[in-house]
Amino acid sequence: MEDLMLNVTLTSLHYIYLIFIFVIIAAMIKKKDISLICIIGIFILGVAGTGSAYKSVMGVFNSFVYAAKELMPTIFIISIITAMSNTLIESGINDELISPFRGIIKNYWIAYWLIGIVMMTLSWFFWPSPAVALVGALFLPLAKKVGLPAIGLAVTMNLFGHGIALSSDYIIQAAPKLTADAAGVSVSGVMSASIPLTITMGLVTTFAAFYFLRKDIRSGNITKEYNIEDTDEAVTSEQLIASKKLRRLLALIILILFVLDIIIMYIAKLQGGDATALIGGTTVFILSLVSVVSYKDRALNKITDNLVKGLQFGFRIFGVVIPIAAFFYLGDSAFNDIFGKILPGSSHGIVNDLGAALANIVPLSSVIASTTVTVVGAITGLDGSGFSGISLVGSIAKIFGTSIGGGVETLTALGQIAGIWVGGGTIIPWAVIPVAAICGVDAFELAKRNIKPVIIGLAATTIAAMIILI
Repeated sequence: MEDLMLNVTLTSLHYIYLIFIFVIIAAMIKKKDISLICIIGIFILGVAGTGSAYKSVMGVFNSFVYAAKELMPTIFIISIITAMSNTLIESGINDELISPFRGIIKNYWIAYWLIGIVMMTLSWFFWPSPAVALVGALFLPLAKKVGLPAIGLAVTMNLFGHGIALSSDYIIQAAPKLTADAAGVSVSGVMSASIPLTITMGLVTTFAAFYFLRKDIRSGNITKEYNIEDTDEAVTSEQLIASKKLRRLLALIILILFVLDIIIMYIAKLQGGDATALIGGTTVFILSLVSVVSYKDRALNKITDNLVKGLQFGFRIFGVVIPIAAFFYLGDSAFNDIFGKILPGSSHGIVNDLGAALANIVPLSSVIASTTVTVVGAITGLDGSGFSGISLVGSIAKIFGTSIGGGVETLTALGQIAGIWVGGGTIIPWAVIPVAAICGVDAFELAKRNIKPVIIGLAATTIAAMIILI
């Protein structure tokens, strides 16, 4: 580390990269899209590095290809899981997966915690957006029956799904992949570092939200009425598989297969791409099996239809991320791969060099580093994506981690949590629309109710990170 900090040669490329980071942050504060800024940044870095306009133009395209290649496993796993989720809903198997919980939910506080935990668990495997359809349609009538207001159902699904599950992303590993790549650390390192922070954020936020919800229920400040049709017929899936026994058998097989995946991951120490491949392959077989049983002679066409819908969803989510990730990948080894070995021989990558230079100028403390990363992470979530800016968070975490002499993984995990909780999302109105729509509540009202618990949670999590970094 000392050698890294003492031998730093900053070039125009470093300053250009740094300027564009500030421009990107400014654009996010104003809630502007940053894709064009990143494209311009890649081009200007290319011109400054190669002195060639045509090589810079080629570099823009090649950087997109590089980013897409890095993200393709993540895009595919999300697409395949979405395809499987659609098939489970149409077949009626999703009803059987949730049915054991129907006899347990007796009051609104059990509903709040149990529905939240189910949402979190399914979101780890399916991602929150597909899980919303599964959980919302099935638990909505139960929530109403035991007195959990519609806004309460929306809050618990949102915080546990788009908050805890999406920000940690331990199974699919899309979020830690993006941040770890930008920070130049391992995915497993970021995931390990995120565990105490995720626990802190999750517990503080969900307990705070429940406290405020219960307070409003007791005072009568919140209505328990539901503004959408919630009869059994309205929330029951098509159930293409008529036999209840067969649906239950298939549901059991699905659970066993995913449990086996977890066991295999643990025994074989599968992480990152290998873990994603195992889940993805299992999902493909489940999709195929359920499709054959559900659609029979239409199975071949329906499998393709659902895969296409899944891919459309995956690329819609990550389409905006590719040009942004392409820019931030240039902060590490991708620069040499795309533009050639232009950086000084002593360079450890643009971001590493900036971190080393910052350490030489202003020795940062863990308090300043943690606070700044949280704020920047929250800012990156202002676009309502949650994923578009976490590459920036990873880069900044690397800069600050290098400056304070360690803790890159912890800072990366902290920024990831802040970015996704804000924009992934729980307090940006256009990010909570799917949950709000399922529960029949106003998206702005849901975002407003989440603001105070999330801010309290982020403050507690930032303090936890400071303690860890000491």
